[in-house]
Amino acid sequence: MWRDALLMAGKDLRIEFRSKVTLNQILPFAFVTLIVFAFALDTSPGTLQKVAPGLFWLAVLFSSIFSVDRAVAIETNDNAGDGLAVYGVDSGGIFLGKVTSVFVQLFLLEAVLLVGVVILYGPAIDGWPLVLLSAFFATVGISAAGVMYSQLASGSRAKQTLLPLLLIPVTSPVLLAATKSWQDAFSSTASLGDPWLRLLIVFSVVYLALGAVFYGSILEA
Repeated sequence: MWRDALLMAGKDLRIEFRSKVTLNQILPFAFVTLIVFAFALDTSPGTLQKVAPGLFWLAVLFSSIFSVDRAVAIETNDNAGDGLAVYGVDSGGIFLGKVTSVFVQLFLLEAVLLVGVVILYGPAIDGWPLVLLSAFFATVGISAAGVMYSQLASGSRAKQTLLPLLLIPVTSPVLLAATKSWQDAFSSTASLGDPWLRLLIVFSVVYLALGAVFYGSILEA
């Protein structure tokens, strides 16, 4: 399973590197989202600093919809997934490989977006370790849930509208926990024992475990 996961992740990342969709399309979309949020609020700098964590994770969540849809479409287009089944690729490995690929893309996207948040909203970040750990586990949770539900929606003719309807409610707890954790990290209460960080860890482990166990059934559905 782990070997198949590494192979899948490498394949998807090579495809993404050649297509540059994340760089040319998803990243600009995320930045435009942050800018629109800033103009829509148009309030005092103090208010923008307070809401910066929530706006950041909303931008990441919206961007993740495109990333997970592309990750699954690679296999569903031209029935490429059937070829993986013929060669006996482990379904858990496919899932973990997809999650790893999406995670890498989103984490790099978040690194760039964080610079944009600092420039646009000007928050003071006191707890960098908490920021990084929260981002890591939140991205794992979003990636795992996204790949799983994107595969569920892939068989529908209305998958472009069905995927957000499925994904946003499921990832809302991750979004809430990540926002609260970052609010603590942006203040003097930053601590690696943050309860919201522990909740993010639970969500990421649960979504990974569910996906690894049930992804094969989802593929066959």
